[in-house]
Parts: sequence; structure tokens; C-alpha cells
Amino acid sequence: MAPDDARIPRNYDEDEWESRLERTLEAPKESPDSEKQKRTFFSNRYFQAGAAVLALGAIGVGVVWWLHARKYENTDDAFVDAHIVRLSPQVAGRVTLVHVTDNQLVHKGDPLLDIDAADFDAKLVQAKAQQAQAETQLLQNEATEKGAEAQAENAERDLVRYRQLQKASPQAVAQQQIDQAVANERNTKAQLAAAQAQIVSARAQIDVYKAAVDAAQLNVGYTRIVSPVDGHIAQRSVATGNYVSPGQSLMAIVPLDLWVTANFKETQLARMHVGEPVTVTVDSCAGREINGHIDSVQRGAGQAFGLLPPENATGNYVKVVQRVPVKIVLDDLPTDCALGPGMSVVPSVKVR
Repeated sequence: MAPDDARIPRNYDEDEWESRLERTLEAPKESPDSEKQKRTFFSNRYFQAGAAVLALGAIGVGVVWWLHARKYENTDDAFVDAHIVRLSPQVAGRVTLVHVTDNQLVHKGDPLLDIDAADFDAKLVQAKAQQAQAETQLLQNEATEKGAEAQAENAERDLVRYRQLQKASPQAVAQQQIDQAVANERNTKAQLAAAQAQIVSARAQIDVYKAAVDAAQLNVGYTRIVSPVDGHIAQRSVATGNYVSPGQSLMAIVPLDLWVTANFKETQLARMHVGEPVTVTVDSCAGREINGHIDSVQRGAGQAFGLLPPENATGNYVKVVQRVPVKIVLDDLPTDCALGPGMSVVPSVKVR
């Protein structure tokens, strides 16, 4: 059996075998250039070297970033805070003039609005008149006391004289005269005591009218509301002509003393201490950074002071990392951008 015959299967179709042989002989051989074209871009040694350099650079940048970031603790759950002063009238009346407008800067003692004071002025005049009348009555009672005191002294002297005369000459003074002198002396003493009591009553009445005058003066003063602090007007809801009542909200003042309340996770507090420097990024100031420092840390998580504090002793319990308010005092407040309570900030505390 010939060698070529050994390669041919026993059961074969001669025509099919010849067609396969022809296709094999006609197929072009691959050249070296085609083999180079089959190589992919990623198998290029220059690309592989560049990728390795970039990977090492990314790792280096990540390590540097981590070494820098571990020195800071930050949170975006933070906002500007302040003790907002809300103003309400202490007397009822109609507003005659409003001295300020929305968002205006005011200083302590500046007038804000006036309430009609006509009724309170009349009550003040009436109280002063009553006080003057009581003082006049006091003068009259003091004069009456002096007269009663003189009569009492005269009656006492007469009684002493009659008794001495009776001892020296019993027939010279009748017992009836002695009895009249005793009665007169007692009567004048009673009148003196009554006059002194009237003086005490008059002085007490004067004190009452003085208190009424003071109260009337206070009410007159309450008709002008002045600013208790330096700050900006906010939420003004009163206008000239409105009738206002005690306790009614008229406007609010945002003080110039602002700080940041940052709600850090309790796991972030381990390395935080009072006095540590803080960099605060303010959204409303185009991302400007403001320097500050930690002033204090609230003793308790925010949820502990809620209307319905959690009851962890009942039911299933799932531990959730709580947030604790941290007060950050700003060292240099910006003057060229609006900054007020509720605005978002991002504080970054340097802990190392």
C-alpha cells in the first residue's frame, strides 16, 4: 500500500476528497506581515510599560491621599446656627410706624416700630394725678397729727397739774374736774393715734400710686420696640396700621454671632478635642474656606432630645451609628457674602 493511500480513509468519496485537496492547495499562505497585524494594541510592550507606570502613579496618589485624609474628620451634615431673637409686643395697640425693612442691619437700641401710645399716656397722667393727690392727703394727715399731738400734750399737762393741785389742796379741785382731765387726755391720745394711722395709710397709698405710675411709664415705653441685639431683620410680618397683641410674633433678628453645628458620627469623635482647628467650606460663599475651632461637644446624641426618644429596651434592636452635634466657632466671619442660620457648610477638623 502506497504512503498516499494510507492517508486516505477507506470509506471515502473520491470527488469530495479531490475538492478538499484542491481547496487546501489554493489557500494562500500567511505572511509575516499578517502575523504582525494579528497582534493586538494591548500586547504592545510600550502600552504595557505605560499602563504599569500609570498604575504605580495611581497607587502612589492613593497612598498620599490616604496619608493626608486620615488627619481630618469631615461631614456634610452641618449648618450655620445662631440664637434667633423673636420679637413680640408687650402691650396691645395699633402700629403707627415701622422703622425697619426686610433684611436690614440694625444695632442694639435702634427703634423698630411704634405702637399708638395715646391710651397709655392718658393712664400715666391719671396715675401721676392720683399720686399727687395722695401726697397732698399725706401732708394734711401730718398737719392733723401735729395738732393732735399738741392737744395730747396739753391734756396730759392739765391732768398732771390737776392731780398735783388735788394733792396740795383736796378741796381746791373737784373730782369731776379730774375725771374730765383724764377723759380729755385719753381722747387726745386716741386722736393722735388715729392721725398717725392715717399717715401710715397715706404713705402706703402713695406707694401704690407710685407703682401705678411706674407701670404706666413702662407701658408707654413698651409702645416703642427697640432692637435688643445687633443683627439683621428677618421674617418681618408687621406693617403700619396692624393691630398687635402681646405675644404676637412681629419679626425676628438674626444676631451677628454665628457658629456651625456639625453632626459628626459618634465614631468620628474619638480623636476630636475642644480647641482643635477647623476649616469650614461655605456653599453660599462660593466654596470659600473659613477658619474656626471646636468650642464644645453636646453630651448626648441628637435623637435623645427628640419629642419621642427611642426605647431600645423593647423589641428587636439594630445598632445604628448615631450623630452628635459639635459646636464650631468661626474665627473670621466673611462680610461680603450672606451667611445665616440653616445654610449648609462642610467642616473639616484637623485631628492630627
